[in-house]
Amino acid sequence: METKRLLLRRLTTDDSERIEELAGDYDVAKSTLNIPHPYPKGSAIQFIENIFSAEKSEKIIMFAITEKESQLLIGLININLSAPYKRGELAYWVGKQYWGKGYGTEATKALLEYGFNQLNLNKIFAASFTSNPGSWRIMEKVGLKYEGTLKQHVARFGQFYDLAYYGLLKEEFEKEIQKKSLDNK
Repeated sequence: METKRLLLRRLTTDDSERIEELAGDYDVAKSTLNIPHPYPKGSAIQFIENIFSAEKSEKIIMFAITEKESQLLIGLININLSAPYKRGELAYWVGKQYWGKGYGTEATKALLEYGFNQLNLNKIFAASFTSNPGSWRIMEKVGLKYEGTLKQHVARFGQFYDLAYYGLLKEEFEKEIQKKSLDNK
């Protein structure tokens, strides 16, 4: 998938060193539920192979977020799929040096379109630590609606965190596209 500044492409094992480099930053790891810190050297290969296996089982779809100009991997974005319910949970992270540049928003917009139009999902939702405004602001910018907060729902690095949940239905997504189309006429 291509956006104005990004190319979202499938992962390869060649991405392992770059993933370790970016995800190894404590500030990136602490903003997620699953990135270990410190990031074990050489473990990104196993992570990528696990993703390949999960993709074959249709449990996940994951893309490397790459800058078009530099062709560098700057983060990852995925949808964890729940086929029986036609829904997916959106997740993403971007390397710290790329924060605040709109890359997360740009990649998320593209993945929403993919999820609704290609995967035919009925709902896409996401969760964020309430203490991570960069993440939940992306959700708001792309049209996900706040659905609620689960208090002290997860523990990370010995501390409990509240999770804010956001979601978007396919019908809401389509209405927004129609509205934008009419506004542009």
